[in-house]
Amino acid sequence: MESQKQYTPTFSFEFYPPKTPEAIGKLQTTQAELAKLNPDFFSVTFGAGGSTRDMTFETVVDIHNKTGIIAAPHISCIGSESNDIKAILDKYIESGITRIVALRGDLPSGSVGYGHFRYANELIEFIRKETGDHFHIEVAAYPEFHPQAPNPRADIENFKKKIDAGANGAITQYFYNPFAYYRFIDSCEKIGLDIPIVAGIMPIVSCTQLQRFSEACGAEIPRWILKRLQEFGDDRVSIREFGVDVTTELCEQLLTNGAPGLHFYTMNQSVASTAIWKNLGIDQRVND
Repeated sequence: MESQKQYTPTFSFEFYPPKTPEAIGKLQTTQAELAKLNPDFFSVTFGAGGSTRDMTFETVVDIHNKTGIIAAPHISCIGSESNDIKAILDKYIESGITRIVALRGDLPSGSVGYGHFRYANELIEFIRKETGDHFHIEVAAYPEFHPQAPNPRADIENFKKKIDAGANGAITQYFYNPFAYYRFIDSCEKIGLDIPIVAGIMPIVSCTQLQRFSEACGAEIPRWILKRLQEFGDDRVSIREFGVDVTTELCEQLLTNGAPGLHFYTMNQSVASTAIWKNLGIDQRVND
């Protein structure tokens, strides 16, 4: 992982678009709390087939205007036509947004068509063609491999296509086995990929939620972690405290071994992410 060490580590938080007035208020409180930590950027997800496109835009602009911190919208190409993508890119440019996360995305339930683009590299090529270098583009990476990849070699080759198309960096799916990340980085370096691949971090606050998410995205929960979580039952405080300890240790190992940053999947909550952040001493950056 030597080539990863040349990058100044970046730290960021991810949100999903709220769908109710109550959820909007909760997210605004969360973003205000996390803004105090002075992250490099916030990102906002994009629903399957663009189902939350409008709320993603509104959330990104709200974060940008209220916190003064860079906000990076996710843009998914599945289920979208090129004119739709061009229109949303124009809106982001007009709103002063300069960073995006470009993804293939998932087909929404009941969908029968992919839209104009089938793969993320096609979306990235389109973004570069239409907007030049205006956007800093991040893409997804999968240390434990994409659940739909036929084999590890194909997964790495598909990842390379996204970088060759013009991506500036990548954010990984969350994981709890750091060696999966290290081996993924080594595989990328062997084929000449030298971009920052930031580690995705999922704070643990619920056993059932973590199991559900992991089954959907293909992330592995180490058996020892799962057994400990199951032992806590409905004791949410103990689950969160254990989760903070485990995730803090993971983050420390990653940073020590040259990871170029951490990206926290907050689930629109601030407590666990803030605790991990402070355990790592990242909050000292506020006073630098």
